[in-house]
Amino acid sequence: MQQDTITDKPGNGKKAGRETKAEQAARIERILAALDREYGTEYRCYLNHETPWQLLIAVIMSAQCTDARVNIVTADLFRKYDTLEKFAAADLKELEQDIHSIGFYHMKAKNIIACCRDLVERFGGEVPGTIEELTSLAGVGRKTANVIRGNIYNEPSIVVDTHVKRISRKLGLTKEQEPEKIEYDLMKVLPKDHWILWNIHIITLGRTICIARRPKCRDCFLREECPGRED
Repeated sequence: MQQDTITDKPGNGKKAGRETKAEQAARIERILAALDREYGTEYRCYLNHETPWQLLIAVIMSAQCTDARVNIVTADLFRKYDTLEKFAAADLKELEQDIHSIGFYHMKAKNIIACCRDLVERFGGEVPGTIEELTSLAGVGRKTANVIRGNIYNEPSIVVDTHVKRISRKLGLTKEQEPEKIEYDLMKVLPKDHWILWNIHIITLGRTICIARRPKCRDCFLREECPGRED
């Protein structure tokens, strides 16, 4: 009985037919092995933090903003507001001014204060670990929740940011556009021990080689495994 077909096969720079589930699984193994060789298997976070609540605030701030910019802002911010309670009691206008150099700072300041108040009042000053509890906090969606679950609690989770969305589609691992649907697609085809690493590796790949506007396909070590590569 013929296996279900999944996506276009890579090969010779052209989309050559369709691949079976078994072929896709083998290709994913080769992709993961290549990523591990190139980038290692160490978990790392690009947002500077010393506590779980600092990471949560940094991730809220990172929406539509670079990690580098967030790290510049939080260097002073976490010195000024050195406890969760200080964030919970912060003046909205003052906090807006403190983070005004990042995008959407009005909404982010409002969400940070509301989130920190909930952490103090509902969770005893601790950052919760479940997806349901995390997404009940102001400014926290599945992406932010999964960052916390992966980096703080080492819970296998897949974070779908712009790099993961674009490159996972390019590699033929999903055809979806919505982050949550992409997350579920990736959970089906990636082994759990690489869920967190997938985000770490793909962010690095997206920043250095598979750049959105000018992908360096000829220099990419995943070239032969990528049905979406450009010649």
